[in-house]
Amino acid sequence: NGDWPKGLVVDLWGSATMRTAGEEVAMAMHLAGLAPKWDEGSERVSGFEILPLTLLDRPRIDVTLRVSGLFRDIFPGLAGIFEAGTTALADREEAADMNPYKLKAARVFGPKPGLYGMNMESALQDYSPEGRSAAGEAWLKGSEWALNARGDATQDRAALEARLMAADGFAHIQDLTETDVLLSSDYATHEGGFAAAMAHLGAPEPALYHVDSTRMGMPRARTMPEEIARVVRARAANPDWANGMMRHGFRGGAEIAATLDNLAAFAHLTRGVPAHLFDLYFDATLGRDDLVAFMQVENPRALEEMRNRFAALRDAGLWITRRNSISAAM
Repeated sequence: NGDWPKGLVVDLWGSATMRTAGEEVAMAMHLAGLAPKWDEGSERVSGFEILPLTLLDRPRIDVTLRVSGLFRDIFPGLAGIFEAGTTALADREEAADMNPYKLKAARVFGPKPGLYGMNMESALQDYSPEGRSAAGEAWLKGSEWALNARGDATQDRAALEARLMAADGFAHIQDLTETDVLLSSDYATHEGGFAAAMAHLGAPEPALYHVDSTRMGMPRARTMPEEIARVVRARAANPDWANGMMRHGFRGGAEIAATLDNLAAFAHLTRGVPAHLFDLYFDATLGRDDLVAFMQVENPRALEEMRNRFAALRDAGLWITRRNSISAAM
């Protein structure tokens, strides 16, 4: 709609950066008003250039990077270039309302050196407010080490919290066409975990963006509710997908159950998944006699877990169906 966020947290995975040749970092730099500087005769980035405000024709966006453990270990130079660039922006003679980098602060954070992941697994199964708070704390603990321009890491929880309180948006980039936000719990822990972290801090609810960069040169940003609804309607609730999964026996049943687990994790962490999407998935799975019969034979444990998952969502108030037929089936 033409409005620019004032502060944005960008989540970077090392594996995605390897596949896209640094597209995510380039996006973050452009938001800040920086451009990569390329070595002549090679494809190596050796530094950065500062884009003047007259060329940007907008304020610089206050970007904070949250990098994964893999990114931290494989691309310390990229994190260093971004930190050096934001430090240089602080010395520009520009108005503070056009250049938020006048406020000097660490802007690259990640997990403790040697550690990986969020350690959020137990909190994903606890749908209580305490469980959501524990998930938010896990996200913060997995992100509280600041990286400087030399690649050195320092634990600085206060600096991380200050950056989060100044942010009004979060962006995560997906580059693989063969996956989506409901095929892996990593999306929920990283994207939904940020929402839980902000709630844990008592911060205003941020805008969550899922950036689809699966088509080279044509990235598209959607809000998280839009992306989840798109995936549910296009894949999860599509009978053709379930039919395809039934051709894979035990593993197919596991994938059907995992999709529900991940949808539930987003509902738990963001409190932003509408009930009708669970209605659609119930109809597409437990509402199909042939699919229930298939899972009873091929993967009865997954079938039991799905029944328990729907019941837990109902009991926690995360899913309140308006369908009498579903209530009766439950």
